[in-house]
Amino acid sequence: MPRNMTGLLAIVLILSTPARADTLKVMAAGSLRAAVTDLLHRFPIQSDTVDTPEFGASGLMRQKIENGAAVDVFASADMEQPRQLAAGHPERLVILFARNSLCALARSNLGLDQTNLLDKLLDPSVRIAASTPGSDPLGTYSWQVFARAEALKPGSRATLEAKAKKLVGGGEKTPPLVHGKGAVEGIFQSDAADVMLIYCSAVPTLQKEMPSLASIKLPPALTVDPADGMVIVNDKPVALRFVAFVMSEQGQDILRSHGFEPVASVAPARP
Repeated sequence: MPRNMTGLLAIVLILSTPARADTLKVMAAGSLRAAVTDLLHRFPIQSDTVDTPEFGASGLMRQKIENGAAVDVFASADMEQPRQLAAGHPERLVILFARNSLCALARSNLGLDQTNLLDKLLDPSVRIAASTPGSDPLGTYSWQVFARAEALKPGSRATLEAKAKKLVGGGEKTPPLVHGKGAVEGIFQSDAADVMLIYCSAVPTLQKEMPSLASIKLPPALTVDPADGMVIVNDKPVALRFVAFVMSEQGQDILRSHGFEPVASVAPARP
C-alpha cells in the first residue's frame, strides 16, 4: 500500500475511533482572538470539552509552549513560530490555514492614500506605532515593509525603523497604554502615534470602536503577505478533529467572515 494512503487511513482511524473524553487546549495569536473564539464555539466537540483558549503575541506564546505550557494546538500569525515548535519533533504537523494582509490605520487628518503612504510615513512630524519584531509577527511584517520601502526611496528603511515606536506585542515590556482598552485602541486614544501598520482583518473592529480613524490597504510595492500557521503539538483525537474542522469548508468560511483569506475552500460553482 502506498505510504500516503497508509497515512490517510491512519488519520481516518484516529478520527473515527471512539476514545475517552479529552480536553482541547488552544493557544493563538492575539490577531486571531475573534476568529479562534468563533471556531471553538462552533466546533462539534462530541464528548470532549474545550479549555479556555489563551491569546497573545505569537513569539511570546511560542516561548511559553517551549517552557512547558500545556497546549494541543497553537495557531500563529505567521509560519515561523509553528515551524520552530516543530523543529526536532517530526510528529508535530505544521499547517497553513489562512492568509491575511496589511493595512495602515491612521488619523483621518493625515490624508493617507496609496500614492502618498511612504511620504507620510517618512514625514518627520508623523509618529509611527509598531508591534515588536521577533515577539510579534506583526512587528516582523512591519519591518519587512520598511525593507521594501528601501527599494523605492534609498534610506527609507533606516529612517522608518528608527521612527517606529514599539508600543505593543512585547508582553510586559509594552503594557496597554489605556486601562481597559485594546493595545491598538490605547495607542490612538492616548495620542501616542498617528499611524500604525496592522492586519487588515482587524480594521472593521477597530474602526467600529474608533470611527474617526481611516485605513488603507498597503500599495503593491510595499505589500507583504502574512500567512497564518497552526502546529499540532499534541496529536490526541480532539486536537486532530479541531484542525480538520478549521480546514473544512465551514471552518474556512468562519475565517473568511473574520476578514481572513481562506486557503482550503473554493467559491460555490455557478449554476
